[in-house]
Amino acid sequence: MKEEISLKNEGWVVVADGEKALFLVNDGDELHPNLRVFRDLEQDNPPDRDQGTDKPGRSPNTGPSHSSAVQETDWHRLEKERFAKGIAERLYKQAHKGKFSSLVLTAPPQVLGDLRKELHSEVSDRIVAEVAKDLTHHTVDRIEKLLLRSDD
Repeated sequence: MKEEISLKNEGWVVVADGEKALFLVNDGDELHPNLRVFRDLEQDNPPDRDQGTDKPGRSPNTGPSHSSAVQETDWHRLEKERFAKGIAERLYKQAHKGKFSSLVLTAPPQVLGDLRKELHSEVSDRIVAEVAKDLTHHTVDRIEKLLLRSDD
């Protein structure tokens, strides 16, 4: 059985995937949630092959006329980490202002991990649930049903 997520009135839900984030607020109550998007963030993050065009670097090896390849930077992944950091900073500012008392985070596992690393304790203390799924391409009604309603 799925663990039921309880979100109070004016509780927040952040649905992110590393390139897009939806900030939702519950205008309903715990029994009858009514999520509404109040902020939508997107960043252009093309595939890594379109961001880095240099050949892999080489570093000298200790032997005569030897060299080793250096691992290329994954620019796409780096941008996802920066995006997560931006979300964490925004959440901290809003938590510090007292804009929300409870928070549900939902993102793919790697993005959720990136978010966790960046969250201030003032935000972490307000998290009531984490969901390791990508729901950014679902409608608000579907997100609401998947996260908050047990009548699925």
